[in-house]
Amino acid sequence: MFYSLANRPVRSHQRPASQVVSNLALEKFLDDTLGSLSGARSTPSASVEDGDKAYSLQLDVPGLTKEQLDIGIEADVVRVTSKADAARTVKAAWRFPLEIDVTASTAKLENGVLTLTLGKKVPVSNVATLTIA
Repeated sequence: MFYSLANRPVRSHQRPASQVVSNLALEKFLDDTLGSLSGARSTPSASVEDGDKAYSLQLDVPGLTKEQLDIGIEADVVRVTSKADAARTVKAAWRFPLEIDVTASTAKLENGVLTLTLGKKVPVSNVATLTIA
């Protein structure tokens, strides 16, 4: 028995540019989350170190005061943003392997360097055993 490939015309499933609908909410979300790739918004220099009981995050934020910065911690995500009245815009986020213990965390701003010491939340096992009847 002999098989041969059938030549079929290629069909494009792309819509013409005039039919593409712009989703401004998605574009704003991606711009806020990922930042601008054009270089208009510069990503601050940062370094992260993984210690035994805490992560250490250092972020360069020259020209900003502690009143002009917001630090948000939600589970394993840390966000640093500048307020609207700040001299420059800072938006950065990090995801860590373990959840952050907010009560064991500290923040310090000194000479334009924001230092976050982020305590690691120890995972608790929720395993329950059942007896067989």
